[in-house]
Amino acid sequence: MAGKQKHSRLGKELVAGMKEAVAYARGEIELPTHVGKVSTADIAAIRKRLGLSQARFALYFGISPATLRDWEQGRRHPEGSAKVLLRVINKEPEAVLRALREH
Repeated sequence: MAGKQKHSRLGKELVAGMKEAVAYARGEIELPTHVGKVSTADIAAIRKRLGLSQARFALYFGISPATLRDWEQGRRHPEGSAKVLLRVINKEPEAVLRALREH
């Protein structure tokens, strides 16, 4: 029972964090800390560690496959809430997937 409550609390915290990231991206709030650059190597490493193709990773996490390819090939770099999402995916991918399935 305690483990189930922990997952629910973590899921709620992740959803709240994602909502905060969206509000930040829209310019509605300021965040107290700076989210550093996410390198192309970091993005590819996260995806590969999860054992996902670019197409699956994009599908699971709501990212355009073309955008993901551009990030991994260094043509573009994630900004704003995308950087936050990638960092959360890196730390707690299963929690992000659970949170996305709940909505």
